[in-house]
Amino acid sequence: MTSRRTFIAGATAGALAAMSGAPARANAAEPLPQNPPSARFRPAGRLGIGGTQVGSNHFPTPADQAQGILQAAWDEGVRYFDTSPWYGLGLSERRFGTFFDDKPRDAFTLSTKVGRVLVPDAKVAGTKVGNWAMVPPMRHVYDYSAEGVRRSVEQSLQRLGMSRLDVVFVHDLSPDNADMGDRWTEYFEQARAGAFPELTRMREEGLIKGWGLGVNTLPPALKAFEVADPDIILSATQYSIVKHAEALDKLFPLAEKRGASIVVGAPLNDGFLAGGERFNYKPVPPEMRAKRAKVAALAQQHGTDLRTAALQFAMAHPAVSAIIPGARSATQASQNAASVRAKVPAEFWTALRRARLVEADAPLPA
Repeated sequence: MTSRRTFIAGATAGALAAMSGAPARANAAEPLPQNPPSARFRPAGRLGIGGTQVGSNHFPTPADQAQGILQAAWDEGVRYFDTSPWYGLGLSERRFGTFFDDKPRDAFTLSTKVGRVLVPDAKVAGTKVGNWAMVPPMRHVYDYSAEGVRRSVEQSLQRLGMSRLDVVFVHDLSPDNADMGDRWTEYFEQARAGAFPELTRMREEGLIKGWGLGVNTLPPALKAFEVADPDIILSATQYSIVKHAEALDKLFPLAEKRGASIVVGAPLNDGFLAGGERFNYKPVPPEMRAKRAKVAALAQQHGTDLRTAALQFAMAHPAVSAIIPGARSATQASQNAASVRAKVPAEFWTALRRARLVEADAPLPA
């Protein structure tokens, strides 16, 4: 594995005329930052949107609200959208399909996930399953075999109303998955023999453009690079302005060495860095609450805000091809885009480093 390096990333965005905190609409003069050309597939833009809230994560999301979230992101210039069969047990994918019905397929990047095959089950309709507030009549069955992955992709295409995907992530193959725990290595072996080579074949067939893992911990992502050739890793909860040391040490250098990129999931730590009272889907640890307060106070002193600082920090590392914060409302989707475009004083980043609130060699926006 390559060693950690010290460098400063390039600027992430242009400036807003004023830091009022109000949502700002996309315009030709202030485009969202784009990825440079790469041999491996990267999403169509540095800012994407995750589909958990569209699938009624934690609380029910009405259909019109879900469509409003996606429309606001689109109007802001977002062109990368991430979903999963697990998000609302098919609900998020179906809502994505409705939204994209009149959009040119080549105009956006779409990723979904495999590892859970959905099976009709009338008994669960309208109930709460996991974090999903109200699910359709579907239950999930874990299947990381080649056949299961092929079937999952076909089901997703049907729910989305599409003929191809851009990226497929092998989902939740991780020790933090309560259904697996220590048995995640058994499921990983099934994926190594089944899902990984099958997704490589799909890439060669042109059904997808890239594949990788979508996980909330580092060991599965690191192990995937040992046994296969992933293009892109969706690493959720592991790289944020308040939690990034281990990913910076281990995952990012390995991805760069292999020519792969990182999609940062949950760059706001499940809404924690936007003022929420959960941290990575759990109660907030006292030390994180204290660290958030320090970063927020420093941001305020320099005329910016915590959400803006958090999103721009997560985007600054050159290995990061995109960040995919979620949004509970159209307003939040617009606020995320405004934060990415906002001009943050260089003095803030200097002060952040001086206060040792970020790692000494964490890339910062220039």
